[in-house]
Amino acid sequence: MLLHKVPFDWKQRAILEGRGFHVDVGAFSTGIVGGGNGTVLDQDQPEAVISVPSGTSIIPIRVAVQVQPGLMATDSDETEIVVAWDQAVASDGTGTATAETCLKMYDGVGTSLCTATSAYTANMTNPTLSVELARKVSTADLTGTAASAYPAVLELVYTPDPGPILVGPCCLIVYWGGTVATVGGFAQIEWLEYLTSDL
Repeated sequence: MLLHKVPFDWKQRAILEGRGFHVDVGAFSTGIVGGGNGTVLDQDQPEAVISVPSGTSIIPIRVAVQVQPGLMATDSDETEIVVAWDQAVASDGTGTATAETCLKMYDGVGTSLCTATSAYTANMTNPTLSVELARKVSTADLTGTAASAYPAVLELVYTPDPGPILVGPCCLIVYWGGTVATVGGFAQIEWLEYLTSDL
């Protein structure tokens, strides 16, 4: 059997077993505005949520976010990205959001028990950000003079090793936004999934 002939690491073996899943946020060249469909981060209007039900646990292996900051007008305008974990509850389905597809990382094998949503434009039940897993912030420096500038794309790649084990019910939550509305943002989220009873 292939698993016994090739020296894959444990993550690749888990993907071959059908435990790996991927979600895209933003489509092709159309990003999500961010910041609660506006500017600054809004805790109850995230850009992406992976909801983990009771009896299921996930290990995030990669969260990549690319944000196109808006037109900066003053010093200290900022753009930020936050990846967080609500340890207490899964999503209760409240809020207005886009349903995303949990894609298999090994085609034809495995089906995710999680649900994924993005681009909240109306409030979900306010999550508790129990753990902040990753953050990146960019602040404009316009040499003390009001001006106009588009800073470089803000990117964050979170690849924890060792990774946290998110035991359902819980949520993995991604935010981006800033003091100036972002032009758009994209994310690629990957995780390994297990029945909690198998851990």
